[in-house]
Amino acid sequence: MSALIVIDVQNDFCPGGALAVPEGDQIVPGINALMAEAESVVLTQDWHPADHASFASQHDGQDPYGLIEMPYGPQVLWPDHCVIGSDGSAFHAGLNTNRAEMVIRKGFRRAIDSYSAFFENDHTTPTGLEGYLRTRGITQLMMVGLATDFCVAYSAIDAAKLGFDVTVKLDLCRAIDLNGSLETAKADMLKAGVTLA
Repeated sequence: MSALIVIDVQNDFCPGGALAVPEGDQIVPGINALMAEAESVVLTQDWHPADHASFASQHDGQDPYGLIEMPYGPQVLWPDHCVIGSDGSAFHAGLNTNRAEMVIRKGFRRAIDSYSAFFENDHTTPTGLEGYLRTRGITQLMMVGLATDFCVAYSAIDAAKLGFDVTVKLDLCRAIDLNGSLETAKADMLKAGVTLA
């Protein structure tokens, strides 16, 4: 059985949002078309408290997109985004959320960021998605969404490491591309055994 995993298609990641991914809204119609045919659909949602440790605003003298060391490793500092309950955290209005059988919210623990749909950035704290997919008998995953080089790539690599058959549909993803992060992410996904389509 297969599932379509739609990563973080939220207002703050679309044009006009706090952490806008260029052309992030342009993938919505194609994702809706894929959802209509999918056996199973899971949506992920970035879901941060207002004082989340990954926000540059929480670190004196730090600017967005800088890098700091956290207990779990290097952390990019982001503009405040996807704050719990805010309009920015809501799914894009055009996304057909009715097809979702599950919504995984991530990044709600203040002290740790969460790019992957499977684990927090410490790579050990699970979100529960793996268990859900296994109990449903789902072995094949198609991933789409935002952003290719962060949440999509981390999710795809973790899924491949967990033994799922993973394909990332690049035409239905968009990237932030921070200092060459897109090419690095593509190479890392291929190395992990992810199919790029």
